[in-house]
Amino acid sequence: MTIRVATDIGGTFTDLVYLQDGVINAVKADTTAPQFEQGLLDAVAKSGVDYRDISFFAHGSTVVINTLTERKGVKTALITTRGFRDVLEIARGNTPDIFNTRYQKPPPFVPRHLRLEVSERLNHHGDVLTPLDLDPLPAMLDRLREEGVEAIAICLLHAYCNPKHEQQLMAAVQAHWPQVAVIASHQVSRALREYERTNTTVLSAYVMPATRDYLDNLSRHLGERGLQPEPFIMKSNGGISPVRAARQDPISLVESGPVGGMLGAQAYGELIGERQLLALDIGGTTAKCSLIHQGKVEISNDYVIEKDAVSAGYPIMTPVVDIVEIGNGGGSQAWIDAAGSLRVGPQSAGSRPGPVAYGRGGQAPTTTDANLYTGRINPDDFAGGHITPDLDAVERAFARLGEQIGVSPGLLAHGVLQIANANMVNALKLISVNRGHDPRDFALMAFGGGGALHACALATELGIPKVIIPPFAGVFSAWGMLMLDARRDYIQTYLQGLDEARLAGLADAFERLQGEAVAEFGKDGMARDTLRFEWHIDARYSGQEHTVKVMLDGLELEAILERFHTQHEQAYTFRLDLPIEVVNLHLVAFGAVPKSPMNPIGRTDEPSAAVALFGHRRVELEPGQPLETPLYRRSALLHGMRIDGPAIIEEATTTTVMGPAERLEVDAYGGLHIHINVQELAP
Repeated sequence: MTIRVATDIGGTFTDLVYLQDGVINAVKADTTAPQFEQGLLDAVAKSGVDYRDISFFAHGSTVVINTLTERKGVKTALITTRGFRDVLEIARGNTPDIFNTRYQKPPPFVPRHLRLEVSERLNHHGDVLTPLDLDPLPAMLDRLREEGVEAIAICLLHAYCNPKHEQQLMAAVQAHWPQVAVIASHQVSRALREYERTNTTVLSAYVMPATRDYLDNLSRHLGERGLQPEPFIMKSNGGISPVRAARQDPISLVESGPVGGMLGAQAYGELIGERQLLALDIGGTTAKCSLIHQGKVEISNDYVIEKDAVSAGYPIMTPVVDIVEIGNGGGSQAWIDAAGSLRVGPQSAGSRPGPVAYGRGGQAPTTTDANLYTGRINPDDFAGGHITPDLDAVERAFARLGEQIGVSPGLLAHGVLQIANANMVNALKLISVNRGHDPRDFALMAFGGGGALHACALATELGIPKVIIPPFAGVFSAWGMLMLDARRDYIQTYLQGLDEARLAGLADAFERLQGEAVAEFGKDGMARDTLRFEWHIDARYSGQEHTVKVMLDGLELEAILERFHTQHEQAYTFRLDLPIEVVNLHLVAFGAVPKSPMNPIGRTDEPSAAVALFGHRRVELEPGQPLETPLYRRSALLHGMRIDGPAIIEEATTTTVMGPAERLEVDAYGGLHIHINVQELAP
């Protein structure tokens, strides 16, 4: 017996999905911060899966992003080229708003007294101008020991094109101080931009000990319980990586958890023939969304954490699935601000104490409480039947908050849902309209515990014609990890003009990167014939600062130029008659991982879903207008069935809410396709 398992640790719940002979099963367990691995072990125990039967184990974690945002990393030092210790302090002048008098430059993760310099210098071609002087290094390391430093970041000028000095310095540090965690910039990024590369290296060093401890503990716990294969870890670039490879590049896990669902949406979209998707994941703490265009998830090299109205945030030069994330989820708390306005999030009740309905001491009503109070969530099967909701406490919580602004508990609950939806609509616009895409040209695929509750309302607001709720939507991020291949990204600065004479050199440079990829995948036991590659370039008009990413389907110059012009116009609204230059090469290397296909569900020629109907419940889709709404069990729906709204479709991990003007159809794999505003459709 072989079972494929994937787990995803969220802010509120830890999800587990396992696939056996094409059949999927799923469970949820409470997330157990800060010992996150315990929640994972609880989920495995709850599933009843025997570790000895597991042939594949994938895991997504928030350990890196949590370590950064909660400032729980180790004391870190930076060693850099003489004269460049203040790069972190100088940063960039790209303030979010040049008229914002409250703007503050974000403080560096490494204070100035821990930023040290060595004598060395390369030019921008990588030629040595000043040899590396290692004589002062022992005294520098003694000083850092006395300061209690536990990690060292090394970032030397122009190391992206010649890492020789960084390699020498790193070897010397390890020889003098084997216990310290150390990472050099060429291991993290080989692209220009001194500030971004330095900051990325510093953040990687900052989280390295905590990440390695977490991964080592996870591997140990799983191994002690009988797991034989090495676990895979979800990476921010949308691929998976063996634990030993992930330990060497911790910053690549910065968005390990959320991206699984986005790649799952891409995989499920390919399965059902939907290549234009807005993917929306609403969990207990946050809502995340991403755009899938022509079957491809967008990848960004310009990821920033903690960017807001008064801070430019911290840039991280690692490939990350292009995600917009906001602090609105099922556990997001409602509150009244100083101006007397109702707000929702970003504060979350988490799993402890959780929403008021959990009866664990929560006082502030949440989005989940609002969905329960308005009848959208079944109180008799709340949290999969594991919790009996305290409905009286929920009403009292809404009443207390409503008194502050003079509204009834019911009206306040609807207000919470409307504000939460408005926040999510703005996030969906950021990933679509702000990227040059019309959301009406896409279907909305919604998942996570709260995705199906809100999806139809969001689609109506944005004019999106169809909503898709995939199978096992409540644990879909974990399911997505079962559909992925191992992936590595190789980004190398390669400044040159884009013309016919230089295409051969471009191809040679990509071939060299492919050689590196083959060697590194070989260390993981993956043969050359299991690998596939994608070639991308970051290009710009001559004289510009920023680039657009262009995929190369071949080396036909006119096709490359036209694709660049089209994508530049989509991103920036114009095209120019100027020479084009390549800035970076971006090789994406995939290593095929065996997968188990999803089995289709049963089919019927009878469109009626009466067999799945199990009752009715009064649901307030609009304030003060309760409707006697049919209730359906999703597990009883078959391919070919149809449901006209209003309706509620219930399953163990989520609930789908349909309005009166909506029609649902079931696809071959159990996905729910909900058509919005169907009054004019033929019956």
